[in-house]
Amino acid sequence: MIEQTKGQIESQISEAIIKFEKEYMGRGPMETKTYIIKDMIFIRLKGVLTPAEEQLAKTADGSELIKKTRIQLLEGARLLLENIISGITGYQVKSLHTDISTKTGERIIIFILEQNLEEKLKN
Repeated sequence: MIEQTKGQIESQISEAIIKFEKEYMGRGPMETKTYIIKDMIFIRLKGVLTPAEEQLAKTADGSELIKKTRIQLLEGARLLLENIISGITGYQVKSLHTDISTKTGERIIIFILEQNLEEKLKN
């Protein structure tokens, strides 16, 4: 097996998340950046709101509805996402955390792995 660099794995995860967003959420982010930090994979997606969601986000009730809907959708795809990350990293996912800002249109997804991936990549 060819060893990959941290940057290559981060790039591979970003591409997989963009594909997931397009196929599962119906629209991809404008920009995606992945960071491997110890046993965490931190993914920042910019420009994830649809034009309709941007209009909805102008009210407090609308913002709350977007957050609830997006979290529900991601929870429904949790197993798929965990399998994507495990497939790329070779490590099991211990937990997944996410939030979306209806002000900036950014979403973060954080995966906690069962082992320290960054340490493995240094060796």
